[in-house]
Amino acid sequence: MTTAPPAATAAITVDPWDPGYATSLTAEAIGELDPSSVQLDLDVELPSGRWRPVGPPAAGPPPGGLIVADGVRRVEARVWVGDPSGGMPAPGIAASCAAGLVRCAPGGLAELAEVDVRRSLFTPSRHAADLSTWAGTYVAARARGGTAEQLSLALQGQLSDLEVTLATRYRTSSGPDDLLIVDGPLRGRAHLPRTIGYVKTHHAAYLADPQTAVLTALRPGQRTPVFLMTTSWARHSWYLRLPTPSTAPWAGIARCEAAADLPRDAVVELADHSAAIIPGLAGIGYKDPRAPQNLVPIGGLEKVLRHRLGDPGLLYRALRTATRPRGG
Repeated sequence: MTTAPPAATAAITVDPWDPGYATSLTAEAIGELDPSSVQLDLDVELPSGRWRPVGPPAAGPPPGGLIVADGVRRVEARVWVGDPSGGMPAPGIAASCAAGLVRCAPGGLAELAEVDVRRSLFTPSRHAADLSTWAGTYVAARARGGTAEQLSLALQGQLSDLEVTLATRYRTSSGPDDLLIVDGPLRGRAHLPRTIGYVKTHHAAYLADPQTAVLTALRPGQRTPVFLMTTSWARHSWYLRLPTPSTAPWAGIARCEAAADLPRDAVVELADHSAAIIPGLAGIGYKDPRAPQNLVPIGGLEKVLRHRLGDPGLLYRALRTATRPRGG
């Protein structure tokens, strides 16, 4: 009886280039990679001809408190995955991501609720196997292609899935009256109940001049009426101004998102909650250069998550050691 020879293992080579090059797309930019055309329904909350700034409501946070979700990602090395049959090697990235939740209880302090870290080797190669190093194992994950954008999208998709997993697991025991704010667009997370996507960086101007005039006239704590926007996907949205000393038209402006299938009253209630809660969480200029849009709980959570990712220099050396040719 003969046994089949073991499958050949693909050789992995770490590229010496700085892994930050050609992978600079941010999570929010990826969420905004939509066609330039946009369809707007401006009459969801108010008729478009009667748009005006909507004042902050008297209602405070929901009884179940506020949960803030965020994630960070980092490419530790660009790699090449060999083809055992002698074909061209495939590009890839060795990358880490971390997601976490902060719970802000009514009348209490913010506390870290959940954190998880993943390390992966993203590549379109079907020959890739898990890459074990003394600093941890990078689990092989297939990407749709080998371009910088496709590899970055694969990493971002894993991070979004990790955030959804953490939020779903935590909220099964946290009660039905909380509110979840996720940092970045809501895409891929719109099915989560009582959830708002928080977009602090603007990659496109969606409103026409009459509605933009309402936006730029907002005072801190005010928001625009809710509208429905459709690019390559649909969602409700509204703009909100946070406290800021600047008088620039777009200073302190953030955009919020909610699921497209919510009824009018439900999405208006979410918009009112956002106007009541988010301005009070605005970042502080001398502590955060992205203030006020980078909220205090998000900024604090990002620091914790980056620490959990580990030292990039040590991880890079671990990857180089693990992929060094035997006897080299």
